[in-house]
Amino acid sequence: MWFQQYDPLGNELFSALVAALPIILFLLFLTLFKMKAIYAAGLTLAASALIAMFVFDMPVLNALAAMLNGIANALWPIGYIVIMAVWLYKIAVESGKFDIIRGSIATISEDHRLQLLLIGFSFNAFLEGAAGFGVPIAISAALLVTLGFKPIKAAGLCLIANAASGAFGAIGIPVITGAQIGGLETLELSRMLAWMLPVISFAVPFLLIVILNGFKGMKEVFPAILVVSGVYTVVQTLTIIFMGPELANILSSLLSMVALALFLKKWKPKAIYREPGAEERVPLQSYKFKQIVVAWSPFYILTAVIALWSLPAFKSLFAPGGMLDFTTIRFPIPGLHEQIVQSPPIVAEATPVTAIWNLNLVSATGTAILIAIILTSILFPALSTKQTFSELGKTIKELWMPILTICLVMAFANLSNFSGLSASIGIALAKTENFFPFVSPILGWIGVFLTGSVVNNNALFGSLQVVTGTQIGTSPALLVAANTAGGVMGKLVSPQSIAIAAAAVSQTGNESFIFKYTLKYSLMLLFIVCIMTFVLSLFF
Repeated sequence: MWFQQYDPLGNELFSALVAALPIILFLLFLTLFKMKAIYAAGLTLAASALIAMFVFDMPVLNALAAMLNGIANALWPIGYIVIMAVWLYKIAVESGKFDIIRGSIATISEDHRLQLLLIGFSFNAFLEGAAGFGVPIAISAALLVTLGFKPIKAAGLCLIANAASGAFGAIGIPVITGAQIGGLETLELSRMLAWMLPVISFAVPFLLIVILNGFKGMKEVFPAILVVSGVYTVVQTLTIIFMGPELANILSSLLSMVALALFLKKWKPKAIYREPGAEERVPLQSYKFKQIVVAWSPFYILTAVIALWSLPAFKSLFAPGGMLDFTTIRFPIPGLHEQIVQSPPIVAEATPVTAIWNLNLVSATGTAILIAIILTSILFPALSTKQTFSELGKTIKELWMPILTICLVMAFANLSNFSGLSASIGIALAKTENFFPFVSPILGWIGVFLTGSVVNNNALFGSLQVVTGTQIGTSPALLVAANTAGGVMGKLVSPQSIAIAAAAVSQTGNESFIFKYTLKYSLMLLFIVCIMTFVLSLFF
């Protein structure tokens, strides 16, 4: 057994600086050297391995096993969920269902403010929950442009709107990853986010309308904003408290769209607002109720299946000793499981670290999405079996590089955790004591600004937040939640997000204009999250 070392250089600050070198290199690779994320992650992993083995004296076998554990967790359940979610979305697009979904929303109102609420906010959040990975911003921004919005403004507004939904993208993957890396229960982290993100979610629709049409415009459509904000926030809050992160975006966005559509049948603004210079809207094709129901079928079936998967009674079937426990295969990682010992001050007494990879074949969220795909194909067939699996092939082909990047980041994160690098940094950061919770979201903001992903950000800093929280006596769940929430605000200005938004509205080359458009709102929302985290740290 190998005992972790936290101060191999005999000076806590110097040891922490050396432990932080891989993170610093990662930042430099992405910024100064402008490397692609996959190359930056690979070099960072190599640097962390060298430091873990030659400075912190981690045995080679333990280091390799820690990296293997990270890659395994990146592939299952994270990669599995991502591939299934995007496959479902692609089936909806290829079958023509998505065109009907999009058209059914765009025809509800000609007022640009209401279209922004429906498409830029609610539909954006729906796509974030269903697919994530740049899909929502690209589609929502492009759709707003076809409705008469100026390209830069459409891209910027959709990026800002993502502040309400970015934490729960791709069926809650950022939160699932944060909990996994931090050694927390997913529902525990989800509930902690309920103290923070609903405030942002409620405010964002008001902010969007003020940006678009000023306070005067906000007053004119105040009842409609209140409907969207109220329904979205209440449903999101209840979902993340009682069910978890998987359906937080999907349920809240669907119900907020339905609520606004029904409200607009009885209420209209006194004047229709359209952006200056916008052409008259080209009449869009209207659809029958049955067509709309069928078009939305993949997603309400998904909602039902995920809801079932989230029930405590269903989850208990897969718990150790449960009726379906045999469907979960548990692999103790050789050379890692109970082969590394954490020592004080990280823990009260020397404790072997467990490292078990759970291959939960049925209870995994990815399997729930797969079942939704199968049910949709049977109940509402639109594609042949060959076409359906062809879309799976396209999905894997498009996502192999992002998933490989996640594997490398998760390998680095696991190595940092098991080697004691994160603990060394955490011990040094603990010297800031009660002020650290204010800084905690800023780490998340930096992480997403550089990686473009709340998932990668939580993999990168999740363990560090937990260790520091333990050292300063603040809830680790709160700090991982702060890392997630701060990261979401970084998504508004991350180069990857801006590049996707610019391409979607045919403004490639004008990314700097979109960056300037969103920067102040990103920093403003980050500051709010910092204040909330600091205040909450007084109670948790």
